[in-house]
Amino acid sequence: MAIRSIIVAPDPRLKAKSEAVGTVDEGLRRLMNDMRETMYAAAGIGLAAIQIGVPKQVIVIDLSAPKDPEPLYLVNPKIVDASEATVSQEEGCLSLPSQYAEVKRHETIEVAYLDYWGKPQTLKAEGMLAICIQHEMDHLKGVLFVDRISALKRNMILRRLSKQKKLQPVAS
Repeated sequence: MAIRSIIVAPDPRLKAKSEAVGTVDEGLRRLMNDMRETMYAAAGIGLAAIQIGVPKQVIVIDLSAPKDPEPLYLVNPKIVDASEATVSQEEGCLSLPSQYAEVKRHETIEVAYLDYWGKPQTLKAEGMLAICIQHEMDHLKGVLFVDRISALKRNMILRRLSKQKKLQPVAS
């Protein structure tokens, strides 16, 4: 397992659409393990493969529920049902460090996906899990949470991130 670099906005790779995975094999499980370790190292609760530069429809989520010893791995996730009711919640993102904004999402969803072993699963989610799944699924379509807020707020956040990138020392 390896900890990989997380791409930080504004970076055009984050706007790429991810491709569906054909089969879940040992190579894909290695990717999911790397994603898990990368997410933990960054103190995150969710990570999409595109955030580490791999345009595949793979997500890892861990909300640290005591009864869930393993994170949730979603390969080729698709929302098959969503409530009309919505909730607004402040969101952040490992690809937009230290930036937060209120985003409106479906209150409950049902998602179909392949698990870590490639077995088809469905999951009904609500609360933080539903929000996190929708956030990470947006990444698979090249959508960031800032794309769901006003242009003014989005531009402010992206300008801040651009300044931060320019101020960071270049690794030699």
